[in-house]
This record gives sequence, C-alpha cells and structure tokens, in this order.
Amino acid sequence: MSDHFSRRQFLSASSLLLGGTVLSGVSKADPNGLLADLLPADGAAKLKVALIGTGSRGAGMWGRDLQRNYSQQLQFVGLCDKNKGRLAFAKNYIGCDCPTFTDFEQMMAQTKPDLLIVCTMDATHHEFIIRGMELGSNVLTEKPMTTDETKVQAIVDAERRTGKQCRVTFNYRYSPHRAKIWELIRNGAIGELTSVDFHWYLDTSHGADYFRRWHRKTENSGSLWVHKATHHFDLLNWWIESDPVSVYAQGSLDFYGKNGKFRAENCRTCPHTKECDFYWDVTKSKYYTDLYVNNEKYDGYLRDGCVFKNDVDIYDKMAATITYKNGVQVAYSLTTYSPYEGYRIAFNGTEGRIDAWIEESQPEQKKDYDELVLFKNFGKREYIRIPHGTSGHGGGDKLLQDQIFLPNIPDPLKQCAAARDGALSCLIGIAARKSIEQKQVIQIADLTDIELMVEKPYQRIV
Repeated sequence: MSDHFSRRQFLSASSLLLGGTVLSGVSKADPNGLLADLLPADGAAKLKVALIGTGSRGAGMWGRDLQRNYSQQLQFVGLCDKNKGRLAFAKNYIGCDCPTFTDFEQMMAQTKPDLLIVCTMDATHHEFIIRGMELGSNVLTEKPMTTDETKVQAIVDAERRTGKQCRVTFNYRYSPHRAKIWELIRNGAIGELTSVDFHWYLDTSHGADYFRRWHRKTENSGSLWVHKATHHFDLLNWWIESDPVSVYAQGSLDFYGKNGKFRAENCRTCPHTKECDFYWDVTKSKYYTDLYVNNEKYDGYLRDGCVFKNDVDIYDKMAATITYKNGVQVAYSLTTYSPYEGYRIAFNGTEGRIDAWIEESQPEQKKDYDELVLFKNFGKREYIRIPHGTSGHGGGDKLLQDQIFLPNIPDPLKQCAAARDGALSCLIGIAARKSIEQKQVIQIADLTDIELMVEKPYQRIV
C-alpha cells in the first residue's frame, strides 16, 4: 500500500458541510456515544481491536498498556507494521496472542475489528483512518489526526460518508492540572475570558529528540506546528470552547539542522561524539535497541539520527497570534532548545487572571503537585495546588484510556475529542505553517468546509 493517497483520490472525495450534523453533536438516540454500543456487557464478547503502527507509542501506550489493564473489555485481533522485525518484537512486548500482518488490507479483511488504533507516521494517518472506516471500523488515532488541510477534509468526509467515527487521543486534556484550569474558566473564576498567553518550552533532551527522528521533515510530521503544537492548540480550543478563525505566525530554524558545527548520519557512526553535546547512545536502552536498532535492516530507519542533518526542514522556533470566533485572542510560542521543559500560561478575564508556570524536567525540584495562581481584580491572590496524576502526560493517559475502554465513564469536562476536534487542532498548525510561507494572516475557514462556531460543539464518541 502506498504511504499517501493520490491527489485525484482526495479531490474526488465528497465535499460535505460539517458542523450541523455528524460532527457538531451527539444523536439524541445515542446520548452516551457509540462506545455504549461497542463495549461488551458482562459475559459478552470483547471489543475486537486491531493496531497499525508498532513503534514506541503503539507498542507501549496503545499496546502493552491496553493488554495489561483492559483485557476484560477488549482483545487484540491483529497487529500491523511495515517493519516485520519491529512487529515481532511488539507482539511479544504487548503480550497478546493474535496474528501479525505487514499488509493492512489483509489484516482488516481477516480480523474485521470493531476498533482500529492508528499509530503510524503522522503523514500516513489519513490513509488508515479513511480506509479503516470504509472497511467498517471505528477509529482511534494518535495525534495529530493528520498533517495538511486536504487530508483533514478527506477524513471528515469519510466519517460522514461511512457513518463510522474517529476519536483523537488528546491525553493532555485529562491531566488534573489542565482539567482544573477548564473548571475554573467554566465556573467564571476570572469572569469572561478575553485572552491567553501560552508559551511552551522543549528542553535540549526532549526537544532535540524530534530532530533525531522522522519528525525532522515536514513531509512526515507536518512540522512541529502540527506534530507537537496540535496538543497545545487542542488544549486552547477546549479551554476557550470556541473555534479558531485566523492565524498569523512566524518561525525559523535557528539551532538544529544546518546550524550545527558538524554532523553525521547518526550518533553511532559520528566521529564527533566527544565534542557534541547532543551525542546519544541509543544502545544504552534495551527497549529502543530491541524495538529499533535490531530492526534497522528491514527499513533503514535510524532512531538516533543526527540533530544537525542537512535534511532538517522543520522550524525550531515558532510564534503565532490566534483569534477565536468568540473574540478571545491567543499569543502562543514554542521553543525547542530550552534549558528546561515545561510551559508558562496565563488566562486573562474581565474579573481576574489565572497564572501557571509548570517545569517538567528538573527532578531535583519535583513536587507532588502542580500549582495555579488565581488573581481576582481588587482582591487577593489564591494559590491552588493540584496533585499529580499517576500516569503519563501529566496523569492524563490512564484517565483517557479508562474513558475509552471502561463502560459508563462520564465526561463532565467534555474531554472526549472527536474528529472535528482533531481537525481544528491540526488546522491551526497548518495555518501557522502557511502563514510563515505566505507572510500573511491565514483564515481557518479557507482551508476546509468545516463550519466554524462561536461555541465549540461537543460530541461523545468511542
């Protein structure tokens, strides 16, 4: 199967208006969403799950974790990856007993899953999401949902055409700290929200890792505007509860790629290991060695690529101004070579302000809580401590998985993210990328036919 649909296939897809029906709300006949129909009742057959993409995220969070924690609710019926060595390791690592495939169509035809989980390279998500729905499965996809506006349109068209549904795994929504922010805003703690300042910092460990991997090329990841920042844009959309309408952005490649003093193909073959601050020995990790290094012979993928390779074409410094349908304005930035990892965020309202500075990469300074500061106009400040969650991504991973795979889990904070949410988070990043290229403000409405709304619709699905 090719890695991309042809342009003709995209242009021939139906162009149906989104927003008023399938992607704008939940059917009155199904108030709990599709999951209520899919999850097995006591003693009934389990949810049949197939997984495509057995890299680190697929084998771990959407493989091993599900097998260990939700085996009463689901069973893996198929695993698929183009790299047969990685696929064999992943099956053993996950601990499931199911057939494996290097051919996606064959897996779908043979296993007929209820749910397809997509964890492939970002630029290929659309292919498996669309084809999975066409073959009768609902889809759970890793973020970002896809990487350009044509693929976004094709996915939402396919969802409408097939009647199947796609959920995007925005685990950041579920962390207790970010959930508390949502509650404070919704409860009117700062009055009417008017603007947000949001600045994210990737350190020289995590940030550099994006430049080692396939993410370093825009054709694969959509750039960090899409691959990484879609997390942040989804949080903004969720917090603000309105749709983005315009983006103006700036960005450049100032630190990695061509800016290095020396370079090599990858760290293990580099003659500059003693003088390079970014030297990383992948073989010190048994997991990465078993998953990636031992299977390079099948597809040539190097997990320890040089961060200074000349083929790096994504930005490492980015800033954007985003305007929302309800009038909220956002100042956003992403830096990928900071001394520490974390973010600073402030919400400005007519009656006060919420501030937070979250530092994630300094273990010697770690506390068992995150802190928000609530300022009231003409009043005293209040310090709010939120205990850490007990799983990855700020405690969000397990809460997200519980809501997907356990029956009757409520969603009072509207954390479930449907295809429309996945689309609009991607479209902000896509618009930012285009804004830099075209040196102008980009209108979100010009990218797809999704109807933009003052109040963001909510849809509870699988």
